[in-house]
Amino acid sequence: MAAKGKGEGGRRSLNFNVGILGHIDSGKTSLAKALSSVASTASFDKNPQSRERGITLDLGFSSFSMPVPAHLEGGGYEDVQVTLVDCPGHASLIRTIIGGAQIIDFVILVVDITKGIQTQTAECLVIGEITCSHLMVVLNKTDLTEESKRDAHISKMTKRISKTLESTAFSGALVVPVAAKPGGPDAPPSQTAHGIDNLVQVLSSKVFVPERSASGPFVFSVDHCFPIRGQGTVMTGTVLSGSVALNDTIEIPFLKVTKKVKSMQMFHKPVQTAMQGDRVGICVTQFDPKQVERCLVAAPGYLPTLEAGIAQVHKVSYHKFPCTTGAKFHVTIGHETVMGKATFFSGPLPVNREFDLEAEYPFLEELPDSKTKVAEAKAGSDKEAAEGHGHRERETNSEPATQESHYALLEFEKPVTCLPDSIAIGSRLDTDVHSNICRIAFHGVLVHTMRERDYASSVLPRIKVFKLKFRQGIVERIHDERSVIGKSLFKKETNIQPFVGLRVQLSTGEVGTIEGSFGASGKFRVAIPEGLKETTQQILAAASRKKGKGKAAGVQDDATGEPVKITLTFRKYIFDPHKRMLQ
Repeated sequence: MAAKGKGEGGRRSLNFNVGILGHIDSGKTSLAKALSSVASTASFDKNPQSRERGITLDLGFSSFSMPVPAHLEGGGYEDVQVTLVDCPGHASLIRTIIGGAQIIDFVILVVDITKGIQTQTAECLVIGEITCSHLMVVLNKTDLTEESKRDAHISKMTKRISKTLESTAFSGALVVPVAAKPGGPDAPPSQTAHGIDNLVQVLSSKVFVPERSASGPFVFSVDHCFPIRGQGTVMTGTVLSGSVALNDTIEIPFLKVTKKVKSMQMFHKPVQTAMQGDRVGICVTQFDPKQVERCLVAAPGYLPTLEAGIAQVHKVSYHKFPCTTGAKFHVTIGHETVMGKATFFSGPLPVNREFDLEAEYPFLEELPDSKTKVAEAKAGSDKEAAEGHGHRERETNSEPATQESHYALLEFEKPVTCLPDSIAIGSRLDTDVHSNICRIAFHGVLVHTMRERDYASSVLPRIKVFKLKFRQGIVERIHDERSVIGKSLFKKETNIQPFVGLRVQLSTGEVGTIEGSFGASGKFRVAIPEGLKETTQQILAAASRKKGKGKAAGVQDDATGEPVKITLTFRKYIFDPHKRMLQ
């Protein structure tokens, strides 16, 4: 069912949330002003610093109404209320942009025609791909181009932008030219915006009924909070799920308090209820608004506070740096951004969005860009293992090409309150904001959450993330027809006892088990239950005779000229406190 809001007159509107994203100074706020007829309590740079510096420092909200487009007639709506979410374009405020992007249905990406796509424009495009599947481009400041060459300039820039979008999820997106504030920000208010009517018509043709429902637990994303003397404290934001009505009791998990809903408004109009997708102001009994900047509010007891979580993730192709296990990222979930350590691994897709605790997951040193690269890395690792020898231990750090998904264990430096299936975005916000680099590294959806403070000892040991390890030694000599003596698999000081009973394979094909050490120099005895093949016995016997004449330092196969190798392959689960080796 689509979003709807009923005011005192019972009017039913389709609420459609449009995010305005783009590089700083591209004219996003000017566009929002040109489009809007109603401003919220948090709109158009009301932050004093915003007005002083002339840039948006926070999310801004405003709205305008339009008639129901022809393709939506008959749906029971009397009009469409377009809620505009003006996201800041400054590079240092990307976490605010991400928070705003997660509550929108449609993206307007604003591009300055005199500059084209810039670094933050590209980052906004990435955020749009992660959080939304619908986008159009507004080519702003067309009035700053020479009038005689304007049409040609617009055509050239439109083709360039369309070419850029071909490699994204928004291939074929429309590009609409406008001049939201002719003459620039210092021009007199009498200047009329150009192209806005056409933009509204194009947007109207793109409006759709989002998937929304009044059922399910109530969750509300708060972006601004302020007091009203004699009435209470107002929280403004967007309903993420469920619905809320007057006199309902809601919880502010961040403060660990519950409050009663006293009144509600949608863009200055009183309403009795609000549901998923609605932009609403909720007045509750008094509390200090300075305690809350951005947070989630919900039905009592519903929202978990997480110490860690597992997300099904994808690397952002524009991010030039490797995403390595053990690295720390700025992890944005909802309105919260915290530092978190990532451990990457691969494995089967979740079933019904649930992470399978019984499955086994190959460990990844680095989050791959694609399955092709994964396959190449795996092939290279297998080749290295086949060619290597000696006691050096090797491990595969990549998944087989047949695996279907990548995951990240995210361990937060401070607890995070969020929805169980929230979008998680990993960024490197410590990167120089002036560098031409996409700072968004990976994104995904939480598929498993950990609320326990002792999760490292109580939960992680149950998660079977493993490193596949190889050791390779050589046969020194035959012991009898059912055993051989090996060397170079272990160092002299290695305690061989934990390896006793593990299977090994000879390069001649026999499978045996390690029985124990042989002497004190790192040598060991391998039992061959099925017995050595006759051909192997001949190779070992011939090699022993040569060794007796001082012609060889180890047992060699005359056919290959190579030593007879002993290969040990085993798994280690990285979260196993006992560090056991399993096969």
